[in-house]
Amino acid sequence: MKLYNTKSRTIEEFIPHNNKEITMYTCGPTVYHFAHIGNLRSYIMEDILEKSLKFNGYNVKRCMNITDVGHLSSDADTGEDKMLMGAKREHKSVLDIASYYEDCFKKDCEKLNIAWPKIVVRATSYIDEYIKIISKLLDTGYAYFSNGNVYFDTSKLDNYYVLTNHNEDDLLEGVRDSVEADSNKRNKTDFVLWFTKSKFDDQELKWDSPWGVGYPGWHIECSAISLKNLGEYLDIHCGGVDNIFPHHTNEIAQSESYIGHPWCKYWFHVEHLNDASGKMSKSKGEFLTVSLLESKGYNPLAYRMFCLQSHYRKQLLFSYDSLDGVSNAYNKLISKIKSISHDDSIVDEDIYLDYRNKFLECLNDDLNTSNALTVLYDVLKDDINNNTKLALVSEFDKVLSLDLLKNDDRVIDNEEYIKEMIEKRNTAKKNKDFALADSIRDELKNKGIILKDTREGTTYEVIK
Repeated sequence: MKLYNTKSRTIEEFIPHNNKEITMYTCGPTVYHFAHIGNLRSYIMEDILEKSLKFNGYNVKRCMNITDVGHLSSDADTGEDKMLMGAKREHKSVLDIASYYEDCFKKDCEKLNIAWPKIVVRATSYIDEYIKIISKLLDTGYAYFSNGNVYFDTSKLDNYYVLTNHNEDDLLEGVRDSVEADSNKRNKTDFVLWFTKSKFDDQELKWDSPWGVGYPGWHIECSAISLKNLGEYLDIHCGGVDNIFPHHTNEIAQSESYIGHPWCKYWFHVEHLNDASGKMSKSKGEFLTVSLLESKGYNPLAYRMFCLQSHYRKQLLFSYDSLDGVSNAYNKLISKIKSISHDDSIVDEDIYLDYRNKFLECLNDDLNTSNALTVLYDVLKDDINNNTKLALVSEFDKVLSLDLLKNDDRVIDNEEYIKEMIEKRNTAKKNKDFALADSIRDELKNKGIILKDTREGTTYEVIK
């Protein structure tokens, strides 16, 4: 597999630290509002990445945070905590807001067939971990205490801008929010690790710390959660391009200063989804959510396919006309697959492997999902037997996750059910009820399950 690495700004061959298990960290949502479909584009492509790694034969250990405290409305460590904003907006507690919107985010992921990570950690549950890391950074001189806050000292680093290759003045022009002067900082790029300032007295969530009652900064959360669950050598860190600076830049600074060696090998970033007015956000125009698309009659998986037709490193322009076109294409695709019936043909292993390799080559070419979809269409157009086509469709959908065979009663892959039917058939044969035995065999065959009688007993093959 070859992936674009933001850190090196080149496409590199993917070589993990440990071939037995890939460690992958995903920056999760700040659960103060619904996720818009621009946010969800990143999670769709991260899902494709995880499933492509598994398609290559890797085991993947993926961790994601849930930001329920500490993420301010400005990238410059200023403004109001977004969670507090949500609580004020809806006249609820921060924890109630967090619980509700985390559940909404999870439901959106389910609708889009985004696999939920193995490890999901709420930021509020790791306070002791943040304090441990910050304490060491203070002890080693990478952090300092100033007027109630603990700051990371970026001047201690040889290359703070390792992800961007910019100098300080150039980079600040591209930040989402202008960086306000903070007289407590030694350097304008220093960032807060722990807040106790009096202006945050209305902060609902606070904890005791060696530096006073307060709460963690946004950046320290991801470092602590990743290090605790995935270890000191991370393979892949994911996020949207707007996370590159300052969030991921700050993660690298504090993580590597804490552990004393390089931390993450590959940085995977997904470009913005734009509408006619520019970058999609929660603060302007129609708030585009999965639920809104559903209310307008769209299948969420049509939006997933919309994302897969474009490369993740290219900005994608959303319009309802474009989504209409993809939605029609998706419905035709499902209809075409449903028209393919199982027959007596045997899966052609040579053809199967050839197409699987073509599909894999597309995924391994920096996740070229557009070309991967083209391979799917090539299979459907090819003059090959139906069972080979269905087997390939099933295989490809392990990554595409477009429900290409959902609700198709021809396909059953339930080991317990199959074994039960084989036992019933064996009993029928012992009782010389060959008509029943044949009917069981035919019933399974119609569902894509081929029985094979051997000297060792009856085995089966699922033809998808």
